[in-house]
Amino acid sequence: MPKTMRAVRLTGPVAPQELTVTEVPLPAVTAGQVRIRVRAFGINESEVTSRKGESGPDFSFPRILGIEAVGVVDAVGDGVNLVPGQKVATMMGGLGRTIDGSYAEYTVVDAANTIPFETDLGWDIVGALPEMLQTAHGSLTAGLHLQAGQQVLIHGGTSSVGLAAIAIANQLGASVIATTRNAARADLLHHVGAAHVVTDDDTLPGAVRAIATEGLDAVLEFVSAAALPDMLTLARSGGVVCFVGALSSEWTIPDFSPFTIPNGVHLTSYAGEAADLSADALSRYVGAIEADTMRIIISDTYTGLDQVAAAHQDFDATHRVGKRVVVIPGR
Repeated sequence: MPKTMRAVRLTGPVAPQELTVTEVPLPAVTAGQVRIRVRAFGINESEVTSRKGESGPDFSFPRILGIEAVGVVDAVGDGVNLVPGQKVATMMGGLGRTIDGSYAEYTVVDAANTIPFETDLGWDIVGALPEMLQTAHGSLTAGLHLQAGQQVLIHGGTSSVGLAAIAIANQLGASVIATTRNAARADLLHHVGAAHVVTDDDTLPGAVRAIATEGLDAVLEFVSAAALPDMLTLARSGGVVCFVGALSSEWTIPDFSPFTIPNGVHLTSYAGEAADLSADALSRYVGAIEADTMRIIISDTYTGLDQVAAAHQDFDATHRVGKRVVVIPGR
């Protein structure tokens, strides 16, 4: 093995074009750890925030960014039940925040944060999946306990996680109402599994009530904490509203009163972990993608670590729907 590897390692906040590749020491594995030969990873909003130096107290420089990866096992520490060459996905567990992440040829993670899988899908497709599927699956199952036959509103349907949540809710047998601020994207939302699409403007509450006449069983909130009071009014008694993220960066509700929550409606949140996406669940979703019964939207694919800068520039400058994926060619 070489003693060094190529990586995008930051020592402080930078502009997108300053994301350059350098040589860094190859990380060693210890007991309970896995070294992964990274083959692909997605670009995520939290990495953009970290690159700007605006992440919370759990992030510090110097750091190799990247909160998710797919690749093959390269080396394992004692007590790890994985073998070199096995395909794995990883996400969370401090990756790219408290420990060095996936913008590199190799990354070392705790074995508990790896999910083995088998597929003939290309790295450009599976590279989009780990964080997106984990958040969508976890919020729908652990956050909402969504059941077949229920009606769920996905507020923020054209975000990458929103699109994945629509697809997974559809797989679970639920009926999905998805929102978008751009009515021209309705066909895309129907394509991934939405039964109904409503425009996210002042007409949204009335449009949802016209569809869910008895009230919604469930709501996933991806847009703003400030939207929660309106979302709560759309749920039936016994329904659940789950706050997952804030695309608008509004993470709190000003002057919040618990009496904002209607009688019988449940308000919760989801900020789960890698274990919420089991190997069986990942296998089901990968199989559905292979069979084209579940559709994942990828907006752009980039080849090589040298293209990370371009991926971040595009993330900042364009508004194409779908996940951006960086693929690292094999040797």
